[in-house]
Amino acid sequence: MTVKATAHVARLSGSVGARIEGVDVRDLDEPTVAWLKEQLLQHHVLVFPAQDLTPDEEVAFARRWGPISIHPYVKPLDGHPEVLEVVDPKNRIASNWHQDQTYIAAPPAITMLMSRVLPDAGGDTMFANQHVAFEELSDGIRQLLVGLRAVHRGTERAADAGLSGVDVEHSHPVAPRHPVTGRRALFVNPDYTVRIEGWTDAESRPLLDYLYRWSSRPELTCRHTWTMGDFVLWDNRSLLHCVVPDATGPRLLHKVTVAGDVPR
Repeated sequence: MTVKATAHVARLSGSVGARIEGVDVRDLDEPTVAWLKEQLLQHHVLVFPAQDLTPDEEVAFARRWGPISIHPYVKPLDGHPEVLEVVDPKNRIASNWHQDQTYIAAPPAITMLMSRVLPDAGGDTMFANQHVAFEELSDGIRQLLVGLRAVHRGTERAADAGLSGVDVEHSHPVAPRHPVTGRRALFVNPDYTVRIEGWTDAESRPLLDYLYRWSSRPELTCRHTWTMGDFVLWDNRSLLHCVVPDATGPRLLHKVTVAGDVPR
């Protein structure tokens, strides 16, 4: 396919996100994939409507972005070790702002979701631009954060799966550089960040709480309302995301993640 002949890009908000119309992600040549990678670096989250991919097609598309990342302790979809089912009848598991799997040494670079079952209303996904969150801080706090690392830890489900603490606890820079653009972003989240490295919990809490509030301000965000067939991917290194816990019924999405680098 020819990119400019069929594709239309519409921004989702002033800070983050774009909707890509006129692209079938099952039928892409290499120049189109390269163009989409540029769009992701610019907008950080891309929404592709009317895709309705099979699990095999999800995985095939993800492999065009890099090696697949396998979750260390969540059970995958039967027959598809690369695919997770994201299901929660009350939509509360992922309602905190977070990045995926920041407790591993090299968290995922890219997350992809395919809609499978949707409620009549609610269950939207929100995204917040962490590059802008860092850049809008004062010079003084930016200088402080660049010299800090934070400890990230997995949930109790890791122990239930037989993993030890060293498997799901790692420290990362609080404001690493993006490995492609070099742009810094905040990289802490209330789901997995437990403290600043070298600080006590009591010393860490005021700074972390401030950063959580700062990094999820409405002006940094966009909100995606799901429709059947939507396929959404985002840069896990650049964004926080969360589900709005207001769904009127079950919501089921398929997730595939692309492996990332060690944050630096």
